[in-house]
Amino acid sequence: MNRILFVCLGNICRSPLAHGVAEQLVNKKNLEIFIDSAGTSDWHMGEAPCEYSIKIADQYNIDINQQQSRPITKKDITLFKHVVAMDKQNKADLEAFGFDNVHLMGDFGNFQGEDVPDPYFFDGFEGFEHVYNMLALCVEDFITKVENGSL
Repeated sequence: MNRILFVCLGNICRSPLAHGVAEQLVNKKNLEIFIDSAGTSDWHMGEAPCEYSIKIADQYNIDINQQQSRPITKKDITLFKHVVAMDKQNKADLEAFGFDNVHLMGDFGNFQGEDVPDPYFFDGFEGFEHVYNMLALCVEDFITKVENGSL
């Protein structure tokens, strides 16, 4: 079974959204792919996704309420076939940690290597809408490539 891990810094906004979008898509397509998310830091360990991530996910009928933030582990290196970083800094941190199968989320969905921006650097809810829209396109492209074996 394919296993995919989505990773951002704190695992409370971007990666939980990517996780939720991917799970919804995998379930819709009836694929056997395990999805998870984690952070490169342990700052929010055990916390639920942030309020705005939950709100934007809910608007698209995606339930991320049960997710809990966790940091990456050494076990994840062998457990996950694909690891997807939300930005170039997280990708570098994952590679320094020992992962060799790291993809950049912005390399999918025609974003030409763009970072998925941290929505906290936007004013209010608009950043979360922007991040969700970007993730929806990137995740669909990524899952399609996993599904057809081109990754």
